[in-house]
Amino acid sequence: MNNWIAPRTDLLPDFIIGGAMKSGTSTIHNILEKHPKVFIPKKEIGFFDMDNILEHSDFNFFEENKWISQSMDQDPKAMWDWYHEKYKGKESFVKGEDSTTYLASKIAAKRISLQKKDIKLIFVLRQPSLRAYSNYYHLLRTGRATHSFEDTLRFNPFTVINRSLYKEQIESFYKFIPKSRIKIIVFEDLISNQEAVIKDVCKFLHLNFEELPVDVFNIHTNKASVPRSITRQFQKNALLRSLANAKYANDLPFKSLAEVKQRPFIVKVINKVHGKINPKLAIKPPEIHPETKTFLDAYFYNQLLGLDELIEQEVLSKWFNR
Repeated sequence: MNNWIAPRTDLLPDFIIGGAMKSGTSTIHNILEKHPKVFIPKKEIGFFDMDNILEHSDFNFFEENKWISQSMDQDPKAMWDWYHEKYKGKESFVKGEDSTTYLASKIAAKRISLQKKDIKLIFVLRQPSLRAYSNYYHLLRTGRATHSFEDTLRFNPFTVINRSLYKEQIESFYKFIPKSRIKIIVFEDLISNQEAVIKDVCKFLHLNFEELPVDVFNIHTNKASVPRSITRQFQKNALLRSLANAKYANDLPFKSLAEVKQRPFIVKVINKVHGKINPKLAIKPPEIHPETKTFLDAYFYNQLLGLDELIEQEVLSKWFNR
């Protein structure tokens, strides 16, 4: 028996907002969860690719010369119990999941396709260079970036580039899941005509758009913020990098006792002190350097040729001046 087949289909999501990261997925999540017939857990879950070290390096712990990882082979019941618990009592709702790693994952598509339920997927695609830049500032704020954006592109480009390679990622999903179960949204359309996009999403999920609250489109999520001093933020990130996965210590099927007992407290103290010395300012990040934008656009344009035909939408002309 394949351990990745859920023992209970009634405790599986009906839809998944699967990425791309920093492309408006939180906005869609926060609007849909206001629908009276929808339930979505607050936090991202990442269940179907938990063991993908490229996407979830922070889900693993190394202590006393042993690895603690999120392995389905280790204890399938514990894994499924952890996942199903998030939906218990919500069986009558249209259930959703928000996991922005799935689009870029090499294994999520196949595992989702194995389920005895026709789970639908929603992907939001954003201008790839600007998505990568926004991704970088997310890494900066969350303690993962220790270099400038340009140096990150030089030294560790995978961390910001990979999740913008939409063509090969969508091709991977189309191999396992019918196109009829996949909704592709363009971020720029979501920004320019949010109501029309959400109405289309509701139709895709068989939800009554009219049941959404009248003020739902006044929701603002993930407001921009920038540390007062980028240099001090780099210093704090470098100091805490080895403890970065402490925030996941209590939220995973298989936990690190050292993380649970000690490290979260240390992280909280350092973050509190740092927050006073170097507060986050509610402003947008500076514009991406024009030369960097040109450099990335040239790379992504060549990587994404054929995307229009694949998703049957014109996107390259919206993203690139060609």
